[in-house]
Amino acid sequence: MAAASPFPAPSPPSMSDHELNGRLFNALKDENTKEVIQLCQIAPDGPLHKTGIHRDTVLHLACYSKQKELAVQLVRLLPNNLNRRLTKFKNDVGNTLLHETATSNEMGDVAMLLLAKEPELLAAKNAQGETPLFRAARFGKIRLFKLLAHEVDKIDDEEGRKEQFHSEDKTSILHIAIIAEHFDLAKLIVKRYPDLIGLKDGNDMTALQHLACNPSAFGDTTEYGIFKKLIYYCIPDKKRNMEDGDDTKRKDTKRYVKWLLKLLMWKELKREKYKHTSAWELAKELIKKDTSWEATENTALNKGNKSDQEITDGSSGLLLKTGREGLCIACKNLDENQDDKMPKTTMTGIRRGETPLFLATSWRIKRLVEEILNNYPQAVEHVNKKGRNILHVAIQYRQLEIFEMVIKSDMQARRLLRATDARGNSLLHMVGKNRKGPKMETSECPALDLRDQLVCFEKVKVLVKSDIVNLFNHKNQTAEYLFAKNYSKLHEESRKWLEEISKNCTIVAVLIATVAFTAAYTVPGDTQSGTPILLSEPFFVVFTIADVISLTLSLTSVVSFLSILTSPFRLQDFRHSLPQKLTHSMTFLFLSVSMMMVAFAATIILMIRTKQSWTKISVSAAAFVPVIFFVQSYTPLYVKLVKACSYASDKLVKASSYASDQLVKIYPGRKGGPKNPNQYPPDQSQRSGCQITEV
Repeated sequence: MAAASPFPAPSPPSMSDHELNGRLFNALKDENTKEVIQLCQIAPDGPLHKTGIHRDTVLHLACYSKQKELAVQLVRLLPNNLNRRLTKFKNDVGNTLLHETATSNEMGDVAMLLLAKEPELLAAKNAQGETPLFRAARFGKIRLFKLLAHEVDKIDDEEGRKEQFHSEDKTSILHIAIIAEHFDLAKLIVKRYPDLIGLKDGNDMTALQHLACNPSAFGDTTEYGIFKKLIYYCIPDKKRNMEDGDDTKRKDTKRYVKWLLKLLMWKELKREKYKHTSAWELAKELIKKDTSWEATENTALNKGNKSDQEITDGSSGLLLKTGREGLCIACKNLDENQDDKMPKTTMTGIRRGETPLFLATSWRIKRLVEEILNNYPQAVEHVNKKGRNILHVAIQYRQLEIFEMVIKSDMQARRLLRATDARGNSLLHMVGKNRKGPKMETSECPALDLRDQLVCFEKVKVLVKSDIVNLFNHKNQTAEYLFAKNYSKLHEESRKWLEEISKNCTIVAVLIATVAFTAAYTVPGDTQSGTPILLSEPFFVVFTIADVISLTLSLTSVVSFLSILTSPFRLQDFRHSLPQKLTHSMTFLFLSVSMMMVAFAATIILMIRTKQSWTKISVSAAAFVPVIFFVQSYTPLYVKLVKACSYASDKLVKASSYASDQLVKIYPGRKGGPKNPNQYPPDQSQRSGCQITEV
């Protein structure tokens, strides 16, 4: 015989389940505590009556909606002699009452009442294998997390206690706090449970690896505007009280200027600044206990023995000797396909199995890379499963700032610049490969994108030795051949883009030249015996000069654009020649349009012949409206062109100067080459491939 319900039977006249559920749901939605209590008193299961379509009880909904007073009263309505344990009351996703309570810091009293009635709720797991403690960490509820953690620490069984910290997929509370960007809570977890720092989740990722894959956590103000950046730096690096959590309203201190508090972006930037500060403090704590860089690929390291044994490459027959400046790749001892099977992060091509140092390099978190190398300088020699060092990774993802930072040290540059990976790829080969990283999307200006790659290639080329430039990888490819092959598509897109923009701008320049030429023979005010009537007017001189300049510049731009259209569009031309031609052409076109509008304004003023200054001002302003729209449309492109040309020139000059100094330090016996020219086999140092050519 079934046991009797501990709750009173509904008083007559009774209502249907649908009607009862509807009234309960509306009362919960309206936060009508009194009506909910009354309805629960007549419901068959009381506060545990299932009222939602996902099997949520009234108490589930009260806890999740953060109705603290209602939840407290409902828990107190529960009898002590329940026929079913509270751990059995779960919704469709397996959440118990304590799981729902863990989503709010305000529900601490409710959580303690529930644990007093059913201590087993603390170890209950939902459908994803998450405990209430894990769920509190997921939602970043620091106060409730500390409350539940205190109860978990009382568990005598060590294994049972550790099970509270993980979900089914091996994700720990530290992992989930970092993934959800609750860095204040993550710092608390690191301090309270240091054993979790080195643990890996189901994707073989540690806490620091997850943090190294999140560049937004450390802040990148380069994309901020001037005003936004100014406000960001005005915000003090003040730490929040970790007791407050996200549900407590915080009061700003009196020292903050009142008008700043009224800015729409102030609170947003303040929250961002605090997040960045907390993430950086967390990173420093994790780095102190991370030694993942020690697990380098030992088979890729030269043990120091000058062996004459040669490793034959099966694809090309090329021989590679051991002992090349301290690094040799023993390909037969490396399983290159093993790395291809590794899972990847959300950024295409980045392996989850990489160390935090390489992940931070891939994601351009320079500050994190610096901190790791400051704590462990020897970590710069780490080699991954593909036989690549930090410079290979930096070049692969085009993180040139990190590349420049690493090679500042002569001792590091001596070995790293000459290293080849498991497939015989040098640093130049890495430039030749298609770039990877967060900015892989196609550029609005393919020609400038290709120019960036060519400048990067040239920059690395002046840093490495000549024998590395001509080195063949295991597919019998030089770096320059590989570059031309992999960027052939971008080369074709750049050619089409340049042709299209040159044709369009040529049409505009021809129209301007036509108008300027016509205006020269139809002067304002007509002529008398071949002499302009308004010749003595000052604005007539302005008209004449502006018209001549406009005609000259427009014709010059036409010639310049035609020189682009008749160019052979060789790959090397995109490095300097074509971008400079396009910059000059656009400059001439901008100036010709401006001068044409000046001539137009002067003509109108001469025709009106009025002394009212407001008329002249309004006419002049109206004349420049087309110029404003034209400049607004093409200024972004023009700015990119100017920056690209100046940046490329500066970088190449600096790289050449720096390379000369470095090579003299590294090879004191000879400028531009090793002290012993017979140090490397002639079949590699004398192979051709000095120029980038189209494939």
